[in-house]
Amino acid sequence: MPAECLADDCPTPVWMRVVLGAAGLAHLAMAVRADAGPWSGAGAVNAVLGAGLLVAVIRPLRFWPVVLAGFAKVFWAGGAALLALPGHGGGSWPALRTALMEDLVWCLPLGAILWAAFRRRWGIPFSRREPLALDEALAGYRLSSGESITEASAAQPLAMVFLRHFGCTFTRQILRGLESLQAEAAARGTRLVLVHMLRSGQEHPYFDGNEDVARVADPRCELYRAFGLGKAGFADLFGPRVWWLGALSVFKGCGVGHLAGDGLQMPGTFIIRDGRIAAAQPARSPADLPDLAGLFAELPSPPARDTLSA
Repeated sequence: MPAECLADDCPTPVWMRVVLGAAGLAHLAMAVRADAGPWSGAGAVNAVLGAGLLVAVIRPLRFWPVVLAGFAKVFWAGGAALLALPGHGGGSWPALRTALMEDLVWCLPLGAILWAAFRRRWGIPFSRREPLALDEALAGYRLSSGESITEASAAQPLAMVFLRHFGCTFTRQILRGLESLQAEAAARGTRLVLVHMLRSGQEHPYFDGNEDVARVADPRCELYRAFGLGKAGFADLFGPRVWWLGALSVFKGCGVGHLAGDGLQMPGTFIIRDGRIAAAQPARSPADLPDLAGLFAELPSPPARDTLSA
């Protein structure tokens, strides 16, 4: 089964919780050892930060602002100790050694957790495992109606449209013309399926009046990766064509919204028959919209039937 983001968080390695727990306890200990006790300025900072880091143990990636505060504090404290070395303000080597043991030692692990949180926010799995095999992905991911993609494609060909994030003006343009897109797919004997990057149920506000459209939730972009859809680069996002088409979409009333999904994820459209890709239309830029007519033109013609002569 594909990994899911549950309880507004994604599965995280155990080492993150161990690091945050140890860092929290270390800062509480520093607060107790402060010159004027835990109620002094430095003691209070360490006490609050230590308590916050212990809370972040519950969901390390969700409570990334606390981790950022801890990283900023230890980085600043370590940097201040370096600047206070003899010749830079009258500091001492013992003070630097203390800073290394109490503060700078946490920079690397806290920075690693922040990097993982950034990758999770942009939909990039922080694990390095290989993408799911296509048949595994099709069997593991399910439509909002309950059946797996494999099961649904055996009953009827699927026109699967992989969306960008819901704040993207091009995604908003697709959703604005969703009824026409759905009618075009139905006229060709296929079922329209939209793939998005939010957790199941979080997409409802974006489908006002179109709840009957089948959807697949892919918060970790595993299905995107299985279909070969990658991330956009700088030129893809900021090329003149994308900006021009984006401006046209905005002027048409599609507008833009907040980031709801992976802002780097590329879209695409595919025809799935009996658990296999029959036709593919991976987007070359974020501005590429589904072209069902062109996609169906790529389908191989059905074999001609032999006719009996009269």
